[in-house]
Amino acid sequence: MSGTYCTSLERDLYENICEEKVFSGLYERLANDLHNFLYYKFGENLNPKDKTQEAFIKLWENCKKITPAKAKSFLYTVANNLMLNEVKHQKVVLRYQHIKPKEFSPESPEYIMEKEEYFQKYQEVLSTLTEEQRTAFLLNKAEGKKHQEIADILGVTRKVVEYRIYSAFNILKSELSEFNIK
Repeated sequence: MSGTYCTSLERDLYENICEEKVFSGLYERLANDLHNFLYYKFGENLNPKDKTQEAFIKLWENCKKITPAKAKSFLYTVANNLMLNEVKHQKVVLRYQHIKPKEFSPESPEYIMEKEEYFQKYQEVLSTLTEEQRTAFLLNKAEGKKHQEIADILGVTRKVVEYRIYSAFNILKSELSEFNIK
């Protein structure tokens, strides 16, 4: 290496994720996006925050084997697998779960019923979307990510992201037409 400039390949050879500064920088840069990706793909019930933390623990445990350039891919793969394992676990839990009565609410029964009906219908329509449509749509509409950011996260082109969001929105708008969504 001549001079003070390093290429990213040279930097990867000399930087080590086991260095606290490098690991901390990766965490600060990737943790929130990883959490949001898991949240939108799998929902809150599967503890995306915990799975994000577990993925970073696995990264730390394997820090000597992974270069900084491969860290994002490693984290997303590990976190996705952790969530899939949790889905399997939840299927077992649901078989033995007892339904508890709902707590009292000061809202009118009509409002509660309409809200639950809308939410249920919204969830049903979301579940009919492809995983790709749902993930892109929620990252954009719920998280406010720009199309290019989503494309980078998902590893696709911006046009693909735009199509997924547009098609998901059209499906939602069509299926929820009785709720006057704009």
